[in-house]
Amino acid sequence: MKKILNITLKTLLPLLLGVLILYMIYDDFDFSQLWGSLKEIDLFWFAVSTLFGIMSHVLRGWRWRLSLAPLGLRPEASVSVYSIFVAYAANLVIPRVGEVSRCVVLEQYNRIPFAQSLGTLVTERLIDTLMVILITVAAVSMQWTMFCRFIGEAGIKAPEESIFSSMGGWAIILLSTLAIITLLLFLVRKMAFWKKIRSFITRFTTGLLSLLKMQNKWLFIIETIGIWFCYFMQFYLCFFCFPFSSGLSVFAGLLLFVAGSIAVVVPTPNGAGPWHFAVISIMILYGVSSTDASVFALIVHSTQTLLVALLGIYALIMLQFKKQSTKN
Repeated sequence: MKKILNITLKTLLPLLLGVLILYMIYDDFDFSQLWGSLKEIDLFWFAVSTLFGIMSHVLRGWRWRLSLAPLGLRPEASVSVYSIFVAYAANLVIPRVGEVSRCVVLEQYNRIPFAQSLGTLVTERLIDTLMVILITVAAVSMQWTMFCRFIGEAGIKAPEESIFSSMGGWAIILLSTLAIITLLLFLVRKMAFWKKIRSFITRFTTGLLSLLKMQNKWLFIIETIGIWFCYFMQFYLCFFCFPFSSGLSVFAGLLLFVAGSIAVVVPTPNGAGPWHFAVISIMILYGVSSTDASVFALIVHSTQTLLVALLGIYALIMLQFKKQSTKN
């Protein structure tokens, strides 16, 4: 009963938080304008953006194989990529459960020990955090004036066309902070439990140190850069899908990308709510109307979330085919 309650809370609370923030953002939005914007989308740039999104997941799967190789663990490339698809789709249901689910996939289909694969994920997350820091420093330094305007206005005083009141902005910040604190407390609790299992921790540490023994360090670095380049291009190319955003510079795209990447730390499904808040607020500062910014955030986030869900379904189907073929 307690386990069911925990799973329910971990599923419903992030969802409710995301819905609440989205309601505050789109409370006065005229959704009839979405149809007109959808008809104006440049499908070529939308398709190219989607390809970059898929490639980012593929590269992450390939990179994971490099992390596991020093441990003598060599999962199939296809299974490794499918595990990434499943992980991102799982995060839509229960935020942050993806890391566990991708390890489970490798254990079930390639007999990769769960603890060791989980250890390599810690290393990956540390490196990805470093990448976010480097990209953030670059974006902020190149768009310092706009960044200062965003910090000064978001949630404190709204731009002239902003859809947020000061009270609404503060409410979003407060709810997001509470959600992050809840997530941290949950992680600390889980880590305390893991420390009781000495054998598990030993294997976990072995996986964590795997990169030190990696022979293809440069390939790992190239694939890491490739992952984040694809992430950025998936987002940036969406500018060219709409007439109102096609004139925004690559530097504006970099700042928006960073803001969105940081916003998804808040444990809501795929960052829904905080991501919209950050992107809309900054687009307004670049001169995009609040209506157009809201349309952009809603369509881009929805389509990218749909892509993640479809890739997850595709991966589960392909894994089932693989399981059946293995039995035969």
